[in-house]
Amino acid sequence: MYIFKSDKYIDMSEKDLWYQSWFDTPFYHQLYNHRDEAEAERFMINLMRFLDLPKRSKILDLPCGKGRHSVFLNKLGYRVYGADLSEKSISSAKNFEKEDLSFFIHDMMKPLPDKYDTVLNLFTSFGYFDEEDNIAVLQNFVRALNPSGIIVIDFLNIQQIRNNLVPEEVVRRDAIDFKISRCIDNNNLVKKIKFDAGDRSYEFEEHLKCIDLSKFKEMGEIAGLKIKHTFGDYDLNPFDEENSERLIIIFE
Repeated sequence: MYIFKSDKYIDMSEKDLWYQSWFDTPFYHQLYNHRDEAEAERFMINLMRFLDLPKRSKILDLPCGKGRHSVFLNKLGYRVYGADLSEKSISSAKNFEKEDLSFFIHDMMKPLPDKYDTVLNLFTSFGYFDEEDNIAVLQNFVRALNPSGIIVIDFLNIQQIRNNLVPEEVVRRDAIDFKISRCIDNNNLVKKIKFDAGDRSYEFEEHLKCIDLSKFKEMGEIAGLKIKHTFGDYDLNPFDEENSERLIIIFE
């Protein structure tokens, strides 16, 4: 089995680097190309309205992928900086750069180079590491905040996932059948993705820590944060641990 890294395929025994390699492949973007742009824009409108950020506030979108949230936030009148570990994603996002909108490569495990009014961590882009390193990521976010800054984490609702876990499914995208299996193993949500493309067979894995609201509260306090608000979906309805699809947390 193989994973893609820097234009080469390497053995899956380096699976602790899964997020570095999988997110930089064309297959990752192909599998998730169904993401709803209108939904993403609605979420940003609702979130900015709730936060009541002054126009031209300085926002960091980390990780930003190919920049869909960053681009729209900039259209709303904010100074936006998108960062991601994926060189290919940043290369694509840079096509949208203009005044008050820029992108750079960054590993969120490392300290950030600047200060921001708001740090956004969107679309389940947290929980890739062990607890100590996840806390270190939060601490990096805290150090990058201006006074009275805000951190927003948009995570999945792990309890709802436990209640409704789909063990296996096949997702067809552009003539590729992605065979997906899911399980919860040692407090990790593990997704295995198998498919054939060309004359090769591939297998990738995603690993995500099962972090619920109480654990976020605990980790946030260690990092010097307090939870101010929680929401359960992109329309900012109240969070319901059993039924909400998302866990959206606003830290201060």
